[in-house]
Amino acid sequence: MELTDAYAECERITWTQARNFAYGIRLLPPAKRRALAVVYAFARRIDDIGDGTLPNEQKIADLEAARRSVLDLSPDDTDPVLFALADVARNFPVPMAAFGELIDGCVADVNGTSYQTFEDLLYYCRCVAGSIGRLSLGIFGTPKTPKNPKTGADASELADSLGVALQLTNILRDIREDNLNGRVYLPAEDLAKFDLDDLAAPDPVQFGKLMEFQIERARDWYAAGLPLLAILDRRSAACTGAMAGIYRGLLDRIAADPAAVLRGRMSLSGKAKAVVAARALAGRIR
Repeated sequence: MELTDAYAECERITWTQARNFAYGIRLLPPAKRRALAVVYAFARRIDDIGDGTLPNEQKIADLEAARRSVLDLSPDDTDPVLFALADVARNFPVPMAAFGELIDGCVADVNGTSYQTFEDLLYYCRCVAGSIGRLSLGIFGTPKTPKNPKTGADASELADSLGVALQLTNILRDIREDNLNGRVYLPAEDLAKFDLDDLAAPDPVQFGKLMEFQIERARDWYAAGLPLLAILDRRSAACTGAMAGIYRGLLDRIAADPAAVLRGRMSLSGKAKAVVAARALAGRIR
């Protein structure tokens, strides 16, 4: 396999399976765009193992195999994603160990881990989403300034916070689907606070109060993470802003009709996502 073919396959995976993120990735210059598509293609592989239909024992074995493969990247042209990822590792300072955090989060999913407190959930969010932010920083390159002058936070901290915001939005969007699959991500302490123990058919009033609480928490994390844009170069900020803007727009849709998450998965239209991407490229998302 030629390296160009390996990169093309990673872009195909990303454009077809990571549709929200693809709008942002396309805003990067070619070399960074290809490299970040590779990172997302491997992350998608990890997610697909965790969400697949194989027995749990096989999922764990496959996740551990993925962990070993990324720790010992070799130019194996029989696997286009790993072949391209090895090239990315040679050309960009990507913290490949962060994939291990993503795998840790997927292992928790397979094991059916539940979360008693928000601190417990926060650790999970940082594993599965903050890790992607830190991997992305390796592609973006050195920020214009090491820290945001207003918040004092460095790029890694800000990327982590933004990843948490996106993951919290995912959790709210997928409440129904996750519940059907036996997964409950919302902390038990929050459910108890609003006197809820059944997310399949919750009391509408209490569920509305729970969602309002969760939505405000997610918005706080967007506020904590979006200062990252101010210290990235223009195209990297546009990429990140498009991704964050799409998910924040989704959160706004959920806020307008919280009960809708119990009826099915909510999303933005392709037109709405394209508008967000255009605003991000113009520097109008902060």
